[in-house]
Amino acid sequence: MSVQTEGTDTAGEPAVHKARVPAPPRGEDRTSRGPSRRGAAAPYLLLLPALLATLVLLGWPLVKNGMLSFQNLNPRQLIQHLTEWNGVDNYRDVLGESEFWHVVERSVFFTAANVVLIMLIGTLVGLLLARLGRKMRLLLLLGLVLAWAMPIVAATTVYQWLFAQRFGVVNWVLDKLGWHSMADHNWLETQFSTFAVVTLLIVWQSIPFVAINLYAATTTIPRELYEAAALDGADAWKSFTSVTLPFLRPFLYATTFLEVIWVFKSFTQIFALNEGGPDHLTETLPIYAYVEGVGNQHFGVGAAISFLTIAVLLVITSYYLRMVLKQEEDEL
Repeated sequence: MSVQTEGTDTAGEPAVHKARVPAPPRGEDRTSRGPSRRGAAAPYLLLLPALLATLVLLGWPLVKNGMLSFQNLNPRQLIQHLTEWNGVDNYRDVLGESEFWHVVERSVFFTAANVVLIMLIGTLVGLLLARLGRKMRLLLLLGLVLAWAMPIVAATTVYQWLFAQRFGVVNWVLDKLGWHSMADHNWLETQFSTFAVVTLLIVWQSIPFVAINLYAATTTIPRELYEAAALDGADAWKSFTSVTLPFLRPFLYATTFLEVIWVFKSFTQIFALNEGGPDHLTETLPIYAYVEGVGNQHFGVGAAISFLTIAVLLVITSYYLRMVLKQEEDEL
């Protein structure tokens, strides 16, 4: 607040003089800047424990695995505690095998088929949750959470029982419905039927995550937008495409990205069900790395395959992100 004093200058006219307000001491200015700087550093300090845990639990094993991929590490080297560096020979051998490229192709198609089914069915279930009554919604959510919470090994064991050749429930039901040739059908005998069972298992486990996320996203859509669309004469499909879908699109992009990663690195379901059989025809890249590294005890080769698996996953995810960003730019 300025203090004004009136006076008279040499011409006899009144003059207004403003009293000077003393500036704050330099010490107070420095003190006031201190808490702001500490506040700006607080988020980084809070992230520090998580970053350290990530470096210890993920970063160091990744570095060790990278070092193994440049070594000739077999049982002889392990027993004699030898370190034999062979440069990029492991990568050259893996990339030169046609089997590796067959596994890459198989992994990509397997991931694409699963993600499409997961996103399609999960989105429909999420939209259904938004339209159900309270009691039915609670019942369906309970079933989704129970399916999601079941451990992977336990779920795989249940599916082994369901599709067992002699005493499986699926074969028994098909036999009772008139397909008597399916009474003793071996679902793990061919590549297609084995992948069908694995796909059913993975899709069943992944639908709850997508459905619950999409249902949560629908609760953020303002009801006024639907009322405005109804006043404009929009039907159910028009309301979905003009109101619901634009709000759900970011959630769909993020969920699809996560599902691509989760399906691509699926190991337990495939290995526990049939160990990548029959005749290694259902091996994906994680299974292939494990069989070559641990199963055949070529640990250096297995480490190289695991790094190539990460590289393939990065290529897939970067292509997907590039496509999403391009689509968003076109919409703008």
